[in-house]
Amino acid sequence: MANKFYITTPIYYVNARPHIGHAYTTLACDTIARRQRMLGSDTFFLTGTDEHGQKIQRAAEAAGKTPQQLTDEVSAEFRALWDRMGITYDDYIRTTSDRHKQGVQELWRRIRDNGYIYKGSYSGQYCVFDELYVDVVGPGAPCPECGRPTETVKEENYFFKFSAFTEPLLQHYTSQPGFIRPETRRNEVIAFVRSGLRDLSISRSTFSWGIPVPDDPKQVIYVWFDALANYITALGYGSSDRSRYEKYWPADLHMIGKEIVRFHCVYWPAFLMAARLPLPKSIVAHGWLLFEENKMSKSRGNIVRTESILEVLGADALRYFLLREVVFGQDGSFSFDALVQRYNSDLANGLGNLASRTLAMITRYFKGEVPYPSNASKTMSDASIAQLAQNTISEFQAFFEQYQFSRALESAWALVAAVDKYIVENEPWSLAEKQDETSRARLATVLYTSAEALRIVTALAHPVIPDATARIWSQLGLAEIAKFPLAELKWGQLRLGTKLGKVEPVFPRADKSAIERMQTMEDQQRSFPAQAQPGTAEVQPGSAAAPAASQGSAPLNSPPAAVASPDAKITIDDFAKIELRVAQVKVAEKVKGADKLLRLEVDLGYEVRQIVAGIAEAYAPETLVGRKVVIVANLAPRKLRGLESNGMIVAASLEGGKPVLAAFLEDVPVGARLK
Repeated sequence: MANKFYITTPIYYVNARPHIGHAYTTLACDTIARRQRMLGSDTFFLTGTDEHGQKIQRAAEAAGKTPQQLTDEVSAEFRALWDRMGITYDDYIRTTSDRHKQGVQELWRRIRDNGYIYKGSYSGQYCVFDELYVDVVGPGAPCPECGRPTETVKEENYFFKFSAFTEPLLQHYTSQPGFIRPETRRNEVIAFVRSGLRDLSISRSTFSWGIPVPDDPKQVIYVWFDALANYITALGYGSSDRSRYEKYWPADLHMIGKEIVRFHCVYWPAFLMAARLPLPKSIVAHGWLLFEENKMSKSRGNIVRTESILEVLGADALRYFLLREVVFGQDGSFSFDALVQRYNSDLANGLGNLASRTLAMITRYFKGEVPYPSNASKTMSDASIAQLAQNTISEFQAFFEQYQFSRALESAWALVAAVDKYIVENEPWSLAEKQDETSRARLATVLYTSAEALRIVTALAHPVIPDATARIWSQLGLAEIAKFPLAELKWGQLRLGTKLGKVEPVFPRADKSAIERMQTMEDQQRSFPAQAQPGTAEVQPGSAAAPAASQGSAPLNSPPAAVASPDAKITIDDFAKIELRVAQVKVAEKVKGADKLLRLEVDLGYEVRQIVAGIAEAYAPETLVGRKVVIVANLAPRKLRGLESNGMIVAASLEGGKPVLAAFLEDVPVGARLK
């Protein structure tokens, strides 16, 4: 009977359209799932979307849609992208599905019946962005997690007896040292739990977009309780058919980003302990992808879409780059330059070149049939390649078991480099020119050795770059690579006399235009209005993330526009088209090389936007942080000095063009609309 292997991605929150940060987690899981299948495991791979919570409800209202309409649109984008990338998920769970709701309510009842849920009241600060009560004091106090202003909330909730699980969790971390990886995340979690756990509010009564609490429909279940349960509801927990749950739970691996470690490594196991259900075997947290040394976010205008890379270089290029370039578990850098450089050096000039030259010579010199190596013609160099290949199989497996993808691929490509050197040193093209039997036998040995090494690298790399390796495998004249029993891989399995398939290049070299094309596609995408993109990162509230105009003058950071005459009148409908909102400045800094420009990050309550404003001569950056300003929130974004501006500050223009920012005497909440 095959071993089972259950692997999950986090379910992605539908406040953002998918980008390569999401793709990174998903393709890592896909790679592991593909390898487990080749190892003979009965593998189940789950992904999906997280669709409840106050943040979604507010974004949908601002967009003039129902929450269900908004979540349907964005969830469909995720699924379509995974399908385009060839992600081999076995199920796609949505938290708005009936099967999920049933399972969540069953989990709630079980924990309640075990005595770990009680009703109480709460008064304090709540962060809508993180869907989290936080321990800060005062209206608008910044959230310690994200820095956004919090809201004062008073409500009656249900509470989970979180405090009862401090010692049980610490004991589990000690007895199961591999439960949380890498070690840095494990240490962070242990320190957090040791500081003491307080009971956790696990319901909300101030909004309705969520799963109703059993027997109390005026309350909805806390979004993280709801979301985490997906790992068992997708298997049928809470349904009449629990066969899949009984077969695959507990999960062998939850793969997550480091920003959600606490929820998965503290909350989730505590919920399961309270329900007296088995805990997952392992939780692995990876780092962030950085673009130009900053975490990708819409507020910085540095989101990179996966589609641009797929269109120009294909999925294999992205898969290989992310798993080879980034040390898994640590933050890693992404750039189009680095992507193309790695593609050319390792794929086009490395594996692709080895496949082309080896198979082309077998076609030319042996009529497309794998030649018979001659024992009499073998040398130490042949034995060295065979031994290196066998060592590579062992090393690759060991590194992969520890999710050290970069080191595993490094070992495989060391074999590629060694075979390239072996071919150069043995000069098969020169051997082919000679007519004697000794040279012919030596030629057969060299090409068999090269082809067999190519086969081994191809089998090892298949879970990482499935499309190209499937094509190389076919060119080697072999049957379906995905069904090859990887656990049995060893030197000498390439059958003599095998007829090759049609030999074609698998990795054509990319030139500089590839970088330009991808960058152009990104720039064009960022210039599109958000309403044309359901699910634009951090879900746009209705219409395009937008520059704001200053009152009585042209916009502060755009060229002068034609101005209507003072006598021109507009209707109330015209005015209603302008979406003015209150925002709070979180970051302000000068734009290098531009004396008049400041780069701002402003919080609208439901999202943070980047704005480039021409106010540097009137305001020092440090005087703006924390200040509330007004922006027009529905003008098309534009680029200034290479930075995307998603808003323009509203200001009066005094004599000489000096801007004065619009302000309020009273305290106005962030996100409020001016009417």
